[in-house]
Amino acid sequence: MSPDATGVDLVIDSVTAVFLIVGALMSLGAAIGLLRFPDLMSRMHAATKPQVLGLFLMLAAIGLQMRTWWVWPVLLVAWIFQLLTAPVSAHMVGRSAYRTKHGHREKLTKDELEAVVQRAAAGQEPSEP
Repeated sequence: MSPDATGVDLVIDSVTAVFLIVGALMSLGAAIGLLRFPDLMSRMHAATKPQVLGLFLMLAAIGLQMRTWWVWPVLLVAWIFQLLTAPVSAHMVGRSAYRTKHGHREKLTKDELEAVVQRAAAGQEPSEP
């Protein structure tokens, strides 16, 4: 912060600091969840949910601190790309874990994929819902 900072600069710097700290804590929580959770489904949840919000807060802090308009579209594209790819990759990892029996099926409350996998294993076409 410069010595001749105005009240607006102080507010922007304070919001930036809060966003950075909360974003870093969200990303840290995601990392700890990846290490500590017992099964694959819990780890996938920890890897996608808080990480996307943590990244959003970090990118918003960067945008606020840069104080230029041209950086916002770039940061928005980076966040949208993460927002679109994280759930898709988690879905694909979950499906492959389910098919290779790496997930704990006894922990599932409702198994909606079992009939689809059995039909696919038998070589039948999937039925329309």
